[in-house]
Amino acid sequence: METKTPRFFAMHRVLRTRPRTSAALALATAALLAIPIVAVAAGPVTVKGRTVGGGKLLNPVWEEARDPKLHRYTFREPSATVRQDVRTLTAFLPKELCIAALVDGDGKALKAPLRMVVAGGRTSPVTLVVAKGQAIQFDNQDPFSHKLYVTGADPKGFQPVETGPSKTRTWTPPGPGKYEIRDKLAPSVRSWIVVEPHVVSVGYPDRKGDFQIDLDPGKYKLRGYFMGEPIGTELDVTITPVPVEQPLRAPLVLGEVPVPPAPGKAGAPKGG
Repeated sequence: METKTPRFFAMHRVLRTRPRTSAALALATAALLAIPIVAVAAGPVTVKGRTVGGGKLLNPVWEEARDPKLHRYTFREPSATVRQDVRTLTAFLPKELCIAALVDGDGKALKAPLRMVVAGGRTSPVTLVVAKGQAIQFDNQDPFSHKLYVTGADPKGFQPVETGPSKTRTWTPPGPGKYEIRDKLAPSVRSWIVVEPHVVSVGYPDRKGDFQIDLDPGKYKLRGYFMGEPIGTELDVTITPVPVEQPLRAPLVLGEVPVPPAPGKAGAPKGG
């Protein structure tokens, strides 16, 4: 039977026969030290920020339902033990406030459709900002049908076609602008799709108004969108390649922010 010397043993012998001089080690060490070490982010940077003024935004469906002419429902008599600010039906920011990152150039539509879920008499999200040519997929997760359509005299190719339970419907807005989506079968469904040519990414805040959005290094303008309209003030941001998480120093202003009274003025809190 023929036997062969293992390859690893032969390689071990070759390595042992190589001269190990101090000069060779010094040259190798110098070569390694000469290689620059560059920290490069593996992908998009996660930008973390906060919003102010979101508490003044009112839920559009609830505000519309208050109109007695629509005969939706009647608010119960307010309780004297409930604070006035709690009685105000403000917007649910995680669904209704879209934070868009805009660039000077044109954004690109994604190849896959963006998903808008219809469930519980509403959509998630309520406001969506997309680039030109972006397809939207409406996913009906209710146990009953919906007939979604675009409001106005021109249906923009999105007419009230019935979408059954667990069914989907895909639509691409024809061009830049604001499109309000309603439902022939559920009046509580009221959503907006904004086609903004300069948008490259969007994010949604939590209940407190804190948000995060993934962006490539570069310069952007952050803007809040509510009920299909830009609100507040644009926030200029510059994103660097590192670190991979970058908090914003300035908040994204959504509207008028109350200014606390200066010390010594009427209504100012007294010191202890």
